Amino acid sequence: MAGLLSGDRCCADSFRSVQPLFDVAGHPIIWHCLTAIDKVPSIQEVYLIGYYEESVFRDFIKDASTEFPNLSIKYLREYQALGTAGGLYHFRDAILKGRPERIFVLNSDVCCSFPLNEMLKLSQEKDAEAVILGTRVSEDAASNFGCIVSDSHTRRVLHYVEKPESHISNLINCGVYLFSTDAIFPSIRSAIKRRADRPSRLVSYPSSDNLESSFMIDEEDDENRQNEVIRLEQDILSDMADSKQFFVYETKDFWRQIKTAGSAIPANALYLQKALQNGSKELAPRSENILPPVYIHPSAQVHPTAKLGPNVSIGPRVTVGAGARIKESIVLDDSEIKHDACVLYSIIGWNSRVGAWARVEGTPTPVTSHTTSIIKNGVKVQAITILGKECGVGDEVRVQNCICLPFKELKRVRPNSMSSKMPALTTHTYRMLPTRSSCERINSQVFHTLKGGGLFNQAGYIGYSFLSAFACRSVVRVAMQLNLIT
Repeated sequence: MAGLLSGDRCCADSFRSVQPLFDVAGHPIIWHCLTAIDKVPSIQEVYLIGYYEESVFRDFIKDASTEFPNLSIKYLREYQALGTAGGLYHFRDAILKGRPERIFVLNSDVCCSFPLNEMLKLSQEKDAEAVILGTRVSEDAASNFGCIVSDSHTRRVLHYVEKPESHISNLINCGVYLFSTDAIFPSIRSAIKRRADRPSRLVSYPSSDNLESSFMIDEEDDENRQNEVIRLEQDILSDMADSKQFFVYETKDFWRQIKTAGSAIPANALYLQKALQNGSKELAPRSENILPPVYIHPSAQVHPTAKLGPNVSIGPRVTVGAGARIKESIVLDDSEIKHDACVLYSIIGWNSRVGAWARVEGTPTPVTSHTTSIIKNGVKVQAITILGKECGVGDEVRVQNCICLPFKELKRVRPNSMSSKMPALTTHTYRMLPTRSSCERINSQVFHTLKGGGLFNQAGYIGYSFLSAFACRSVVRVAMQLNLIT
């Protein structure tokens, strides 16, 4: 057998790492996939398919090959994005070299327990050509995923629709598949042929004005540019449900997508809870100031009076000062949390600094929710606060529901001279703010006063507010009524 991991998305909000290598629960996301694959005795080869540079995965593959000696792990780079099925077909010769009867295909942006052995057992019992991992979600969330209609007795897939406009089923596609090699590659070949057989079409619709500029797409160019982008979900699974021995294994365990950096926080909690249930020795033991599950890298330095947990991951060479409080968060490599700082529902980027008595916090979201966005004061904002690489938060500064770009300093601003004897008269708030259009209703004098004080950036989407005891009282009053500042 062979296992394939597809990782085409870059975790843009992480600001440094490609998504499959982003650390969740103390390990890269893709490491959790390999852990599950290693538990299937018949899998001997693993291919990582994506279009990142080979150097991106070089160190990881070297370390993983040592940790998983029974697996041969190789990286296959696409010359362009080919889609989840297009990548399989492009590298079919390499995949089929060992003559596997079945192949697992796992998307790397999935967080779950990966019941691969159970899927293999179902495939053997049903003599299946394809098995898909499914789970139940709320009816409201189901339309955001591929929906599966199945026979409740035989578990055969009767119908599959990717992100339907109306309710089809609350059983959704988890992005984990087991295919017979005799079925999947002919199915992809048929999908490519259907694309190639489509007639050429006009690039722009002809009219009296643009008839001369309209032209036909050349069949060869059309094939090169479009036909190779074949996706399992949109182009393959629906046809397999109609004509193949296609079954679904429904998992009752946890499942979640990791499409953004913010979604790494609930994924981190799920993996840590699973490790706690399995009695993992990697987790820190319970103590007065450790509320399990908590992962602390051996090279990290955590002060005995700092309180951590639950669901906290502390990366390599991190320093946590006395009296600090960290909950439901990921602190990445070489970061520093100074004394008495508070970090809640946040990701602290590589080599970042959180000052003494500072507060960096996000907003908790329901466990059953599959989004990390919330509505606050009528505006959609990110629930998880994220600091990019090498960010600095000054002493006594509060950061809430923000995504901070790399190399940004969030520090105390003093537009007016203040006495250090009056710290209670100063409030520092960093938060997501409404768009510029919603601010046009503000009196122009107030708007320009706030803008001059640093409330809005040039784009008008994210800003930082600073209030002091010397600020104009009328400006402060209007801004607070509009919920722009706290």
